[in-house]
Amino acid sequence: MYKKSTKEIKATKKESGNVGEQEIVNIIPCPNCGKKLMMLPPNYPLYDVQCTGCSFRAQVKTNQSKPKSTVFGAGWQIMSKVLKSGYMTPPLFLNFKWFEKETGKQEIRFYPFVPKKNLSNYKLSETARRANYEMFTYIGMDKLPYFLLYQK
Repeated sequence: MYKKSTKEIKATKKESGNVGEQEIVNIIPCPNCGKKLMMLPPNYPLYDVQCTGCSFRAQVKTNQSKPKSTVFGAGWQIMSKVLKSGYMTPPLFLNFKWFEKETGKQEIRFYPFVPKKNLSNYKLSETARRANYEMFTYIGMDKLPYFLLYQK
């Protein structure tokens, strides 16, 4: 039986994230002004997409699962600095994709406000590829208000 290597799994997650961001750009108009969204360059801090007509920016997280309450975030260091500076967490698109009875399902949710209490930071282990790197997860997302923007 073939088992995927860590490198293959990471590439798959990265590819999934890129595809998810492109889907948001293709499907969802700006929640603020209704104009087209565009992707920001890879590794742009905090944000993944922005509006072509106004100053709206947001983060995108894609999960190959049914909607759930806990979603992996990203690096904690930049988020921590933003929060300590008095800024709010970025608006968030959650793009859930899964199969149900061999049919592809998808749900895109928009969270305009994610309180700090819904972020949980943690440190990767000493043996991880990015040893001791600080990350965060979004928690309690099922309890936060959101806009359902797309469903199939």
